[in-house]
Amino acid sequence: MSESGKSSAPLKTSAFKIPGEGSSLLISVITMFSLLGLWTLITSMGWVKPLFLPSPQAVFTQFYEYLTGAANDKPLWEHFAASMLRVFGAFFLACLFAIPVGIAMGMSRVWRGIFDPPIELYRPLPPLAYLPLIIIWFGIDEMPKVLLIFLSCFAPLAMAARSGMRSASQEQMNAAYSMGASYSQVIRHVVLPAALPEILVGMRVAIGFGWSTLVAAEMVAANVGLGQMVLNASNFLRTDIVVMGIIVIGVVAYGFDLLMRVVENRLVPWKGRM
Repeated sequence: MSESGKSSAPLKTSAFKIPGEGSSLLISVITMFSLLGLWTLITSMGWVKPLFLPSPQAVFTQFYEYLTGAANDKPLWEHFAASMLRVFGAFFLACLFAIPVGIAMGMSRVWRGIFDPPIELYRPLPPLAYLPLIIIWFGIDEMPKVLLIFLSCFAPLAMAARSGMRSASQEQMNAAYSMGASYSQVIRHVVLPAALPEILVGMRVAIGFGWSTLVAAEMVAANVGLGQMVLNASNFLRTDIVVMGIIVIGVVAYGFDLLMRVVENRLVPWKGRM
């Protein structure tokens, strides 16, 4: 057969497929078990003193004692419930106020001029920088704890909502207007759905900031909470309790992030497929 008559073989693309969620999960599991094995090896060989790095067995023992109430402290569920109430209460309030503020900033130059300077002024500041001022203004009750976490969540939520409002293309809005949609209908049915992916990403980032601020927030005269448990244990050099508390805080934050991914896949299934 001549060169021109030869039929080209179909290109095999299976070798270029991007690994799916199953393979990614397997790699994550292998990574976690590898880190756990390395941790066990280091502590069992005595390469690091238990004061600086306790063994996994010691950390698990503390977790079991706190879980069953056998520890010389409040049970783990009390610390967990107090921290969850503070973090998610502040996170809910931040969503309630920051998302409308971000939407307003994305829609109007006036609102952007009003809210942008104060948000950009305090956004880079670490929470410990303005913690003393919050204590002076609001005392040492629950208010300053929730307010500190609220402020750490507010900025990323507002900035994400503002950025999301620019996601809708001008062609989409013009198409909606040409079909007789009003301004409010364009905002509701075109702009907000386009902004939703960015807002959900902002929520994931904000809850991470909230959990990272937890220890600082519970420094304010708290007698219960995961952050307070870690802080109190560090004062007595109980590294096993400190590591246990850090792992619990990290696992809860990761669990919420996974939940937000599920919500994101349900609410914005078109993300990444356009």
